[in-house]
Amino acid sequence: MLPCLVNYKEIQDSVSVLVGSHSLIQGLFHIKALQPFDKNVVNFFNDLSKVLLSQKRTKMFSDITTFAFWIRKASIKKYQEKYQEPDGTGKRYFGRGRVFHIAPSNVPVNYAYSLAVGLLAGNINIVRVSSKDFEQVQIINQAIKQVLADYPMLVPYITVLRYGHCKKVNDYFSAMADLRVIWGGDKTIQELRQSPIPVRAGEITFADRYSLAVINAEDYLNIEDKEKTARDFYNDTYLTDQNACTSPRIVVWTGSRIEEAKEVFWENLFGVVQKEYTIQPVQAVDKLTNLYLAACKYSCKISSEGGFDNRLVCVQVENPDRNIMEYKGNSGYFYEYICSDICEIRNLIGNRCQTIGYIGDRTMFTSLLESGLQGVDRIVPVGKTMDFDLIWDGYDLYYHMTRIIKVL
Repeated sequence: MLPCLVNYKEIQDSVSVLVGSHSLIQGLFHIKALQPFDKNVVNFFNDLSKVLLSQKRTKMFSDITTFAFWIRKASIKKYQEKYQEPDGTGKRYFGRGRVFHIAPSNVPVNYAYSLAVGLLAGNINIVRVSSKDFEQVQIINQAIKQVLADYPMLVPYITVLRYGHCKKVNDYFSAMADLRVIWGGDKTIQELRQSPIPVRAGEITFADRYSLAVINAEDYLNIEDKEKTARDFYNDTYLTDQNACTSPRIVVWTGSRIEEAKEVFWENLFGVVQKEYTIQPVQAVDKLTNLYLAACKYSCKISSEGGFDNRLVCVQVENPDRNIMEYKGNSGYFYEYICSDICEIRNLIGNRCQTIGYIGDRTMFTSLLESGLQGVDRIVPVGKTMDFDLIWDGYDLYYHMTRIIKVL
C-alpha cells in the first residue's frame, strides 16, 4: 500500500456510495483476502441470480438476464472445476487483496462482471461505475444489497461507488489497491495512470478496441432460421449501440453468392431493427458525418439493398485498412468488405482488433491464424460476441486476480 497523501474525509463528499458505506471504505485496509470460489461467495451469487431472475424489471434488460445466468452456481462450478488444482500440487491460491475496478461508460452491466470475477477470485472489491445513471446498475445494486443481508460476512468485499473526474479520489483508491482494473479505454487509462499504485500492485487495462464479423455467403444462405441469425447479430451490435468493443463494425464477406447473401442478411437484420430499435436524430447525423469523412479517404459506396432508413447504414469499402476505424460509427453503421482470401483482413486487424464474430466454418481462419497476428483475442460465432468469459482481451482474469503460495 502506498502512503496515501489524501485523507478519505477530504474526498468523502465527492463520492456517492451505492453499495457499502463511507465507514466501511475506511476499514478495508484490515479485511483479509479469501480463497477463490469461497463457498459463501458461490452461494451469494447463486442467490443473487435467483433474485434478479425473479424480478419483472429484469425481463426488460437482456444484459441483466445474461449476467444472472452467468452467476448461477452451475455456471460458476464449471469455472471452479477448470481452475482449482487438486490437493498435493503444493500450490495455494488466494485473492490478491483490494481490487479497484474502473468500469466503462458504454456497457452498463460490465461493472457487475468485473465485480463477480474479483469476488470469485477472493478479493475485496471497490468498483467505480459510470456517472451515467443506467437502470441496469440500479437494478443489480438493489439486488446485491438485498442478498447481502443474508451474507453479512461478505459486506466488506463489495463496494460500489460513483464519482466524477477527480484526481484526488483516483489517488486515494489507487494507493490502496493491490490490483487496478481499468475498463474505460485509452483516455481513462491515461487519466488513471496519473495516480500511482503501490510498487507490488498489478494492473489490467482494457484499451480501445474494435471488432469484425466474417460471413461465408454459402454457409449463411444454407442457414434455415435466418431470423434467429439476424436476432443474434442484432444482440451483438444494436443492444449496445455498437459501443461495446465486442460489437462488429466491419462485416467481411467471403465465398461465392455474396451479393445474394448480403441482400438476404441485411433485409433480415432490418426486419429486427424495425421492430426493436429507435434512433435519435443526432445518431443519424453522426452516421452521415462518418460516411463523408471515410469517403474522403476511401472508395466507398452506400449499399441500397432493402431500402433501409437511417437505422441501418451499410457502407461498402474497397481495400480498407485498420485506419478506417478512425471513422467508425455506431447505432447501426457498418462497413462492408468483400475478400477473396481470408488473409486479406490482416490489414484490418492490427493490434486493436478484439473479436471476430463469424458465420460459417471456423476452420476458415486457420491460414489467418498461422500467418501470425498482433491483434484478435477471440473468434466466436455471431451471437456470442458479448458473452463474458474469464479469459478476456487476452488476459486470464482468474490468474491475474489471484496470487499463489508455493508450499513444498
